[in-house]
Order: sequence, then C-alpha cells, then structure tokens
Amino acid sequence: MLFFSRAAAEPLKVGDPAPAVTAVTDSGEKLALADVYKKQPYTLVYFYPKADTPGCTKQGCSLRDGYEALSKKGVAVIGVSHDDVAAQKAFKDKYHLPFTLIADTDKTVINAFGVPTKVVPLVGEFASRSAYLIKDGKIVYTDYKGTTDKQAEAILAELAKPGN
Repeated sequence: MLFFSRAAAEPLKVGDPAPAVTAVTDSGEKLALADVYKKQPYTLVYFYPKADTPGCTKQGCSLRDGYEALSKKGVAVIGVSHDDVAAQKAFKDKYHLPFTLIADTDKTVINAFGVPTKVVPLVGEFASRSAYLIKDGKIVYTDYKGTTDKQAEAILAELAKPGN
C-alpha cells in the first residue's frame, strides 16, 4: 500500500505553547487539555496511528508499565489517535492502560499539535507516532518519531536531565 503524508501545520516544537483544546475521551466525556496541564507538573500527550495495532500497543504498554514512575515524577499521560470512543475504550480495557485516551475523530488535537497524518488508500487516515511533554503550558520536549516500546524510558530520561 502507498502512504501519503501531510500535516495541517508544522509540528509544535520546544518552547511553543501547548494547545488548549477540548476533546472526547475513551469514556465519551469532554476533556479540556488546558485543565490537565494545570493539575500536574507535567503532561505527556502522545499520538499513535491506530489502537490495538502492534506498534501502538507497544507504545501504550510502555507507558502503562512506566506509569507508576511517571506519576511519581508528576506526569499525566494522555494518548491520542483518530480512533472512535468505542475503539479507544476497548484498547484501554484490553491492555489495562491507566491513563486517558482521546478519540480524536475530527482531528482537533492532532491539528492543534501539528501532527502529520498518513492516508492509506481504502483504509483511512492515521496520525504519525509522536510525543510532547508539557510543563507550565509550554512544550518542553518533543519526540517526533514516538519511541514505541521505549516511550516511558525516553520520557523518564528527559525528566532526569538537569533543569527538569
């Protein structure tokens, strides 16, 4: 299959303000990301192409397995994909993910972060794997490749750097 990439805007970079958008969670509730940014010292917003696929499962399970250590560092974790509420809930339940997933079917969050998407003919559009760490409403770290099975380790390593 051929993949076509496109981005609505350039991906956010370190120093940029974090988008204050509202989205629908895996439970069907609305969540204002700006409220999440204020509740804990850090927020990790990570993007993945499709729930319950191999790479996305590895990325989510990495964050699940590192969730306790991330929480101790004050990190709230939010996963985002194009999947609908039912798919996000099923993914969360199947892999016991202890954090919120966003069903970004209208691409509000994806576009706000400038995450590139890929169109697969006859299949659909998917967000590129990436992650953004936010502190005080600003992006402080970006991972434009999404480290899949090492996502939690990458974030914990960033938090261990002087100044964080």
